[in-house]
Parts: sequence; C-alpha cells; structure tokens
Amino acid sequence: MPTLRDIGEDELIHRLTQHLPRRSDVLAGVGDDCAVVKGSPDPVLLKTDAIIEGVHFLPDAKPELIGRKALARVISDIASMGGLPQHALITLVLRPDLDVAWVEEVYRGMSELAKRYNVSIVGGETCRGPVCMISVSMMGEVGGEWISRSGAWAGDVLFVTGWLGGSIQGKHFTFEPRLEEARWLKQFYPPSAMMDLSDGLAKDLPRLAKASGVEFIIDEAALPCTESCTPAQAWGDGEDYELLFSIAAESADELMGDWKLEFDTPLTKIGSLVKIGAGRLPSFASRGWDHFAKDA
Repeated sequence: MPTLRDIGEDELIHRLTQHLPRRSDVLAGVGDDCAVVKGSPDPVLLKTDAIIEGVHFLPDAKPELIGRKALARVISDIASMGGLPQHALITLVLRPDLDVAWVEEVYRGMSELAKRYNVSIVGGETCRGPVCMISVSMMGEVGGEWISRSGAWAGDVLFVTGWLGGSIQGKHFTFEPRLEEARWLKQFYPPSAMMDLSDGLAKDLPRLAKASGVEFIIDEAALPCTESCTPAQAWGDGEDYELLFSIAAESADELMGDWKLEFDTPLTKIGSLVKIGAGRLPSFASRGWDHFAKDA
C-alpha cells in the first residue's frame, strides 16, 4: 500500500481530482493557480490556500507577518491568472493555549494587506487544533480572458519577475504579490501561460510545461539569484511568489524595453519552451518543494 511519501503531492492531487463532479458553469477546474467559474457578466476566480505551524511558519515568527503571508499567498495566485482579488473568508485553527494578542496580531497583518489590495474579509470560521493553521479562501474578478498554465507553445520565451532563492531568510513573509505587474502584462503583453512561483522554479516550471504540452531549456547563468544565493537555490528553494510566464519570442525584446520604463521590479529572460523530447534539465536540477517528500 503506497504512502503519501511514496507518490508525492502532484500524484496525490491527480488521484483525488480526476473524477470529481463538475457543473456546466465551471470554466477551468483543478490544474491552474485558481479555478474559474461563470459569473455575471465576467468569469470569477476562486482560490483557497493554507499555512500551517511548523510547515510554513515557526511558533516564534511574528504573528503580524504570519497573517500577512496567509493572505498574500492567495493574492499572488489571483494575480497570476490576470485577476483582481475581491473577497476573502478566513478559517483559523488555533491552539487553546495561545495568547489572544497573538491572534489579534495575525488578523492585523491580514487586515493591513487587505486594505492595500482592496480585499474585503467577509467572514470565516474558528476551531481548535493541535497546531495553528490559517486557511484563506478568496474570490477574484478577471474581466474577460484569464491566463492559464496551458497556453504556451514551443518557441515561447520564459521570464520571471524579481529575485529567486533564499526565501527562508525572511522573504517568504515580506514578498509583494505581483498584482500590478500581472495586470499590466495582461493588457499590453498577454502571456501565453503564467503562474506564481510558490513551490520553486524546479517544481512549478515543469507543471507549466506539462500543462502546455511542451518542455523547457533553462539558461542557468541567467537565473536572477537573491543576494548570497546560488543558481541551485534560485532553482529549487521555493516560496518566491514571483511570476513565471511565457510569451512569443518576437515580443520578448519589446517587452523588456517597455517593462523597464514601467516597473522597478526586475524582469529576467531565463530560457525557452521547446517541443517534447528537446528539453533539458539544469545541471543542478532538484525536484523543488513537495509536501510529502521524505525530507519535507
């Protein structure tokens, strides 16, 4: 009998979701950063995510930053589909011995970020548990077409925003969801595919490539490494929450020029997508983050 450690996160998701019921108003289900359902008049994005004590944060972390991270992760997913976040529901699983002030600070961190991104926190649930968990469910609007992982073509160029690697140094608490950048891309240089880098380039790029039916080649020297990080860490550390996207090669140079006029956020060309059989893993290839891996 296989265990979760034996099959890994992606195979577990496949087994659990391959035969789920699906109504006719579902436009895109499992497989992207958000689900998409019919709205009136525009499609609606739906996303849920959770952070857990001992996995995504340690007990001595600042509670304000824990709350901020819980909400920012979901805003990042909404952004990667080209949407705008709207309403959120918060579920708290809490240890009974927690100080009330700790919980209030968690909510303060969420509330401050919600104000910045015009998100309404409209309800939720609280219950007790052996460790703390914060689950955020969010609805967003997309305004016409959304951006999925599955639209890329062989020959498209791969880009990432920001710097990669070293999230454990604190960036996983303080990152900014690339909402403005994603909306600008959607308007002026619509990506053929896009997602946010939550599990690391090593895990998320293969997911994008598989969804689009292509493979990839990475320029190892081009990876934008966080200060003091190696290319291997930029490839495999995870929790960067940057945008990974592809566009047609003929638009790449023009995009770079216009981006520099618009944003201070770095934008880096890291490789290209190729047909099946022509791909190549980096020399330092690691598998990226998996919740059920032996060393997770």
